[in-house]
Amino acid sequence: MKSSTSPVENSTSLYYWTMANATVLVVDDEPLVRWSLRERLAREGYNVLEAGTASAALEQAGETVDLILLDYRLPDSDGLVVLRKVKELYPDTLVILMTAHSTVENAVEAMKLGAFHYVNKPFNVDEVALLVDKALETSRLRREVRSLRSSAGREFSIDAIIGSSPAMTEIKALLERVAVSPASTVLLTGETGTGKDLAAKAIHYNSSRAARAFVNITCSALPEQLLESELFGHERGAFTDARQQKRGLFETADGGTVFLDEIGEMQPALQAKLLRVLEEKTFKRVGGLQDIRVDVRVIAATHRNLDEAVREGRFREDLFYRLQVMPIHLPALRERKGDIILLANYFVDGFNREFKKRVRGITAEATRLLETYGWPGNVRELRNAVERAMLLVDAEWLKPDDFTTLTRTVGPATGFPLPPEGVNLEDVERQLLVQALDRAKGNQTQAGQMLGINRDQVRYRIEKFGLQLPVK
Repeated sequence: MKSSTSPVENSTSLYYWTMANATVLVVDDEPLVRWSLRERLAREGYNVLEAGTASAALEQAGETVDLILLDYRLPDSDGLVVLRKVKELYPDTLVILMTAHSTVENAVEAMKLGAFHYVNKPFNVDEVALLVDKALETSRLRREVRSLRSSAGREFSIDAIIGSSPAMTEIKALLERVAVSPASTVLLTGETGTGKDLAAKAIHYNSSRAARAFVNITCSALPEQLLESELFGHERGAFTDARQQKRGLFETADGGTVFLDEIGEMQPALQAKLLRVLEEKTFKRVGGLQDIRVDVRVIAATHRNLDEAVREGRFREDLFYRLQVMPIHLPALRERKGDIILLANYFVDGFNREFKKRVRGITAEATRLLETYGWPGNVRELRNAVERAMLLVDAEWLKPDDFTTLTRTVGPATGFPLPPEGVNLEDVERQLLVQALDRAKGNQTQAGQMLGINRDQVRYRIEKFGLQLPVK
């Protein structure tokens, strides 16, 4: 009988389950063959059952049997008939066919019906035992992958997205419709930190592609040549250090999803190659001559204004329209204020578990602070603020003073110092940004440090105000 321990709890229990608790059914009409296999496999710690006929085999086969060693010729049937029936009733059960009458046709038919392997009689029992080990290890890995994908599906379900504001209710409904749609391209837009990566995973794991790979890459993170190699792979010798052939992300994700974050940073030459993949479903590896056909859904994301990038010639118009088959704009946190405390409490619960703390919640005063702050970094900034507060707090409730990054010199609406009454806030914001960039000689990170914001927020405002660097 198999252990009640789940075979996907951890690597140790997985190994123990595979090596010691698996049940093997030996089906052969020769008692000596059954005895020799039973003795050898029992020494490995397997539970071994025996059957001398096809009917007896089908009676013993079931959910508790992990692998069947099945003779091709039985008194009342042949092994292919039993194999077909077992795979219909118990698709996860592994079958290794044993035969003294091996032909290519039989082998091909057995593999088509789902056999893991076949061995020729007479055989070496030690070699069969090694094959059983290999088969059960393969089964373990398959179960683990299914479990991980199932867990990811639950983690990234539409219902798991935090938010009940009208804006998020509408977004979640749209994500659900897009997930089940046949759309091959999706474009996610929105400010930095609005959760575009989470939306991409929700689309994938709630679609018919959930069982296949989800791969992602940030287009701004690599130089053009390396990015092309990562996306499409390369042939041996295609460039310096290309010592062996490499599969790209599009091949890896065949049948699944490719998530291209920061698509607005992709160089024009690579944009043309991406367009071909979207239109023809084919591409060539770097240095390759053969077309490779794939079936992938491409989800692209950007915080940039692609309309403006098209007008300025920085982004291909044809690629833009091809990506915009299914556009989804994720709202900024300031546009869904009703979700701020929901998210903050969710982060508090998570960090309570992670940091082994017992913070009960957020005071009314701190709640007002969080709800009136502008959150230029959106959900990511909120999470970071709660994490910092949770690391430092030694009380049961989070108070305004625990959110020091929000309460020092920043105003509640934008994260910039408060202007005198009657002064246009955006004018002040632009002026402060120009001054900071000027003092930092165009260094966006240093300018952000002066203003108490991060580099992404500086870049967002440079685009927002149409500033040209270096700022004079």
